Amino acid sequence: MVLSCTMTRRTKLLSALRRELRISDGLVRRLKPLDAFRVNGESAHTNRILEPGDLVSVIIEEAAPDFPAEEGPLDILYEDACLIAVDKPAGILVHPSFSRQTGTLANYLLGHYRRTGQACAVHVLTRLDRDTMGVVIFAKNAWAHWLLMEELDAGRIEKVYEALTLGGPEADEGLIDLPIAKRPNPSLLRCVSPAGKPAQTRFRVLERGLPGPPGGPALCRLELRPITGRPHQLRVHCS
Repeated sequence: MVLSCTMTRRTKLLSALRRELRISDGLVRRLKPLDAFRVNGESAHTNRILEPGDLVSVIIEEAAPDFPAEEGPLDILYEDACLIAVDKPAGILVHPSFSRQTGTLANYLLGHYRRTGQACAVHVLTRLDRDTMGVVIFAKNAWAHWLLMEELDAGRIEKVYEALTLGGPEADEGLIDLPIAKRPNPSLLRCVSPAGKPAQTRFRVLERGLPGPPGGPALCRLELRPITGRPHQLRVHCS
């Protein structure tokens, strides 16, 4: 990927990288030894003085991930030069782990890149647990990943979930404000605990009285909007 801009002010190249192209300091440091910066087509250092009219370009190349590309089902909802959104089914991991390097959404995404001739990376933006289905967004390079993480951290990207629960809340809408902590080892599960980290989820009832399991309570369909992003937050708060 190549980022470029035409300067309208006199400044150092480093300032243009930060302000005009919105490249993070960490990415600037990573790109420096790769000879990635150009001014009017010529290699340039970050202390070079720029004049109005100078064309600045940055070559962003991504190293190949250390897990294999695989052919597999991939339901692509949206794709452009910077990001890709896919519909993750339940029962599949988003990304390889230490114990499993194949059969994940990221493996299939690399297969898609290989098949379409794209030299892109796999930066996860919206991670979902194995048993959760929904939209997962990946950035294709470190620049897009940093910009989108800024948007997430600033609360300018809102995530909305739907959930079926056994039974439901008394109120039709409200805020669940309960801290969440990890259960004692070796469990990986979370629970509500006064010693946990703050966690908040807004809920709204969409439907009540849906048929449930034989002899059990009716199901309730909820709309959930997490304000914080603790692991397992929605399941713990619904419980």
